Amino acid sequence: MKRTNPLRGGNQISLELGMVVNNNNVDKHLKHEINNNLFTYERYLEKIEEEARLDGIYVIRTSIKSEEMKSDQVVGAYKRLSQVEKAFRSLKTIDLKVRPIFHWTDDRIRAHVFLCMLAYYVEWHMIRKLAPILFDDHCRAEAEESRESIVRPAPRSDEAKAKEKTKRTEDGAPVHSFRTLLQDLGTLAMNKIRINANDSSLLTMNTVATDLQKKVFDLLGVTP
Repeated sequence: MKRTNPLRGGNQISLELGMVVNNNNVDKHLKHEINNNLFTYERYLEKIEEEARLDGIYVIRTSIKSEEMKSDQVVGAYKRLSQVEKAFRSLKTIDLKVRPIFHWTDDRIRAHVFLCMLAYYVEWHMIRKLAPILFDDHCRAEAEESRESIVRPAPRSDEAKAKEKTKRTEDGAPVHSFRTLLQDLGTLAMNKIRINANDSSLLTMNTVATDLQKKVFDLLGVTP
């Protein structure tokens, strides 16, 4: 389609060209020339063909010797970096919210971050144990055996797909996220009751755990 107001002058053409080239990252593939109102270009066919041969290929470089770690192990370790990103996201925003930090001394800041890291360590272990009732894949090891290549996306087990589709566990209970499960556990309470206002003794009564809460305690190996 022809523009109603064509660009005039080298400056206007250069600005427009710069935006197009930068947004599409094609400057390395083009040779262009601007002369007053004239703009010409040609493609670097050799560079384009050379880069096309590398489409879909990526290279991971490591200082570890091949005798210590095979290539598929290197790729697997690189892909597991997504777990590190997930941990930082959980620490900073989703669950623990390490920020903002309102401390005045370095020692208190370090203590705050240490407690958040310790809390995430506990959370990580809890999620692994509670995976059968969460959306997490609790049969991941079996699913990994069906993976044809380490470079392919991580497969999900049939059990995980069933949970995702039906929103139910194998025993028919609703599937939870870790956050909603904590909200459900938050209904448990220990009540201190004084029968007589003049009596200093207190009676302790615990709320009765639901079937889901009992299941959580069983998976965690905790006595309610």
